[in-house]
Amino acid sequence: MPAPPSARLPRHLAVIMDGNGRWAQRRNRPRTLGHRAGAKAVQVCVDYCLARGIEALTLFAFSSENWNRPEEEVGALMKLFLRMLDSEVDELHRRGVRLSFIGDRSGFPETIRSRMAQAELQVPAQLSLALNIAVGYGGRWDIAQACRSLAEDVAAGRLAPADINETLLGERISLAGLPSPDLFIRTGGDLRISNFLLWQLAYTELWFTETLWPDLDDSVLDAAMAAFADRERRFGLTSAQVAGGAT
Repeated sequence: MPAPPSARLPRHLAVIMDGNGRWAQRRNRPRTLGHRAGAKAVQVCVDYCLARGIEALTLFAFSSENWNRPEEEVGALMKLFLRMLDSEVDELHRRGVRLSFIGDRSGFPETIRSRMAQAELQVPAQLSLALNIAVGYGGRWDIAQACRSLAEDVAAGRLAPADINETLLGERISLAGLPSPDLFIRTGGDLRISNFLLWQLAYTELWFTETLWPDLDDSVLDAAMAAFADRERRFGLTSAQVAGGAT
């Protein structure tokens, strides 16, 4: 199934990359091997977005809840993350990819925090894709940190409580400088958003697949894009209003 024309593609794609552990377990291999295989699927997804002109890609790599996983697995994920930062950032920059990280970085080792900050400083002259990696991220954390930022402004006298509205809160939420995701994909078969981008997904189209993340290929992404292109996005309007171009 080919992808739809570019006019029907999402501007911003958000993905929960689920199924690495199960992919490895089905092969009687350690879960860490699944995470390494999943890293290759990230490249598939990035290549797909670059080839089709999708402007932004946000990947859920490590949630705030993932810190509760077995220590050995978390340690292996940290090593893999560091290795990818060392090996992939320059190539992404060369291809016009701007790399950003969203989430609470306080739990990460200083070495990784430093690499993340360095990677974010590499802004390509010709931007082809905004790649956002959610690490130590939770949607509830995101809303709470935005509220805390506004509360600090109120306490300092820079903002009146009555002036706080959705627009102001949205400006403090992660990804505020980007359009909200148009399409959300979750691999691995689970039918939930798992505390990912709770604010940003308000009107996002959701698409789920049984495909495990390491098995991701262009055909899976084409199917998601085709489903997205067939949907009528009303944003609270009626079908007649949408057809008539109402805003």
